[in-house]
Amino acid sequence: MKRKPERHIGIISDTHGLVRPEAIASLRGVDMILHAGDIGASQVLETLSEIAPVVAVRGNNDKGEWAEGLPDWEVVEIGSVSIYMLHDLKEIDISPSGAGFQVVVSGHSHKPSLEDRRGVLYVNPGSAGPRRFTLPVSIAELRVVDDKVSAALIELSV
Repeated sequence: MKRKPERHIGIISDTHGLVRPEAIASLRGVDMILHAGDIGASQVLETLSEIAPVVAVRGNNDKGEWAEGLPDWEVVEIGSVSIYMLHDLKEIDISPSGAGFQVVVSGHSHKPSLEDRRGVLYVNPGSAGPRRFTLPVSIAELRVVDDKVSAALIELSV
């Protein structure tokens, strides 16, 4: 059986209006970008869409006319892999494994993390925007081949 090509997905969150050149450089070459909220301005999405198609959800700080059309949550299908996106993981109101999701993408905490919970990969890319406290400035990448998913955190040198 022939393997499908690998899909490379960039994950970013909590930009708060700032698109760092280091984030742009790290996202070059991805097939899609997922933004997990607290975008900060429509220009962030415009800049990211010059790299690859963008799917975004609204964060608690995304206010104003530009943000009204953004969903609170979104489902992204990459081949046979289903990804559930929302900004604040504490607001999830489904059982991802029960609903058939392989990946949950969230932001909000500014703390990058990768965690497997009951066969579901939880990805928080951390914050790629203004540095908060001593937390790293980071994004994440997701690689999808057939029904297999792997992820990595990428700390940006800023």
